[in-house]
Amino acid sequence: MDDVTTLGPDPADAELAATALHSLDALISADSPVRLSAGHGTEFEVPRSALPALARVLESFAKGESVTVLPAYAELTTQQAADVLNVSRPFLIGLLTSGQIDYRTVGTHRRIKTTSLLRYMREDDARRGAAADALTTEAHQLGLT
Repeated sequence: MDDVTTLGPDPADAELAATALHSLDALISADSPVRLSAGHGTEFEVPRSALPALARVLESFAKGESVTVLPAYAELTTQQAADVLNVSRPFLIGLLTSGQIDYRTVGTHRRIKTTSLLRYMREDDARRGAAADALTTEAHQLGLT
């Protein structure tokens, strides 16, 4: 498996994912070992610590959304990082150049650690939330709501 893996559901998978998520939620809170069936009589145990990640994937699939799996140690190319952020590569280069996302240079190529990219995403979400809250407060004060 590559370091960066994007998975997307087939249209028919959404309902199956929703059903599986419901069953998985019950397993997450149970104390018994988690065994899954792979068909043809094959069963295997799944580490309990992997269940929340599996639940997140199923939740996205149930909504028809794709997911990207990134190991914490991975270093991404600028194109991979841009794809994760859903922005253009030139826009990402601007974020790197302005120091908003940490990176290192390997030869002439930039590499972005997954942890740096995720930190930027969390900080950006917080900035957007604060801006939305400020706009809501201002609209309230002006009697627009």
